[in-house]
Formats: sequence, C-alpha cells, structure tokens
Amino acid sequence: MSSLPTPPATHPDQSKRILPAQPKAAAVVVLSFTVLLYLVELVDSALHGRLNSEGVVPRTLSGLDGIIWAPMLHGSWAHLFGNTIPVLVFGFLAMATGLARWFAVTGLIWVVSGLGVWLTGDTGTSTIGASGLAFGWLAYLLVRGVFNRAFGQLVVAAVLLLLWGGTLWGLLPGNPGISWQAHVFGALGGILAAWLAARSDRAKAKKAAGNPGRRPGTAPDGDA
Repeated sequence: MSSLPTPPATHPDQSKRILPAQPKAAAVVVLSFTVLLYLVELVDSALHGRLNSEGVVPRTLSGLDGIIWAPMLHGSWAHLFGNTIPVLVFGFLAMATGLARWFAVTGLIWVVSGLGVWLTGDTGTSTIGASGLAFGWLAYLLVRGVFNRAFGQLVVAAVLLLLWGGTLWGLLPGNPGISWQAHVFGALGGILAAWLAARSDRAKAKKAAGNPGRRPGTAPDGDA
C-alpha cells in the first residue's frame, strides 16, 4: 500500500489581513490605551488643567518633550470624547498584522506627528490631543491596501472613507483651536508606516520564497 505525500497547508498572507488574528488581545490593548487617556484626563482635571502645558510647544527646547506626552493629553472632556471612537476603531483595525507591527506603526506616527507640529506649529501654542494619532491610523488603513494590493483592505478603506471621510477636512488649516499640523503630519506618518510595512513584507516574502522552511507572508515568530 503506497502513501502519498501530504500537501503543505496553505497560510494566508498576514500582510493582507483585515481584522486582527487575535481580536481579544487587540481589543484589550486599544481599550487599555483609551482607559489610560481617561485616567490622564482625570488627573489633569484634578490639577485644574496644569498638565496641558506639557504639550508640543513649537521650536522650543522645552517643548520637545511634549512630543512624548501630547497624544495623552486633552484640553477638555469634550475633546477626549471626540477622539475616543476614532482611537478605538482605527487603533483596533491597525492591529490586523499583529501587535509588534502595531507598536512600530503607532510609534512612527506618534513621532512624525509631534515633530511636524514642533517644526511648523504656531509660535507660542501648546498642542495636545490624540487626534494626530487617530489621523495617522486612518491614513495607514486607507493606503495599506494600495501598497499591499489587497482587495479586502481596499474595501475596508472605502467603508472608512464613507464613515469618516468628513474628518479629512481637519487636514486643512483655518479651524481655530485645531492643530491641522498634527493631523497632516500624523497622516503622513501613517502613509510612511504603511509603505515601510509593505516594503518589509515584500522583502520577507521574497526571502521566504527561496527558503522552503519558512511560510511566505509571515514573520519568523508568526507576528508580522
């Protein structure tokens, strides 16, 4: 009795995922981050808004550390409420290719948005809020399907545009009290992150194609 070799199992290209492979873990991470934002605002309220001065103050050495703190600070509860749903939705969807990738993408958006504000923001202002981060995640989600040539991700991008396309007006200057610079540079950070991620995935896929011991489309630890 002869036996036939078992065909290798097929594995989906992780770079083209739409939803996180571990949705519970992704939900815990983004909810924890959101809870942190609320705790920081609670402390700031108790201190009568004293923390708000720790934002990004353009072109000052003392304002550079605001790049670290600004996304966690908000001018009011209403400001935080307005950012909550975008942070939850965009942050969750951006974890489709794993937590390691999400932290890298988030860190890049965080720094690019903050540096952009520091370089181009209005003199004498202190910019705070997670909207730059939310715009970065949104831009990342909108363009990743193009870089990955992934139809499913393009469909998600179309739905996000339909639901939140109006927020893109925040990229334009002219709204008093709103830092369009944080939005623009956050979006640029998201686009840069999507391009770098797609470039990394293509390099890994090319390397894996010449190495039959590794599954194409996955990182060595399975977390792209």
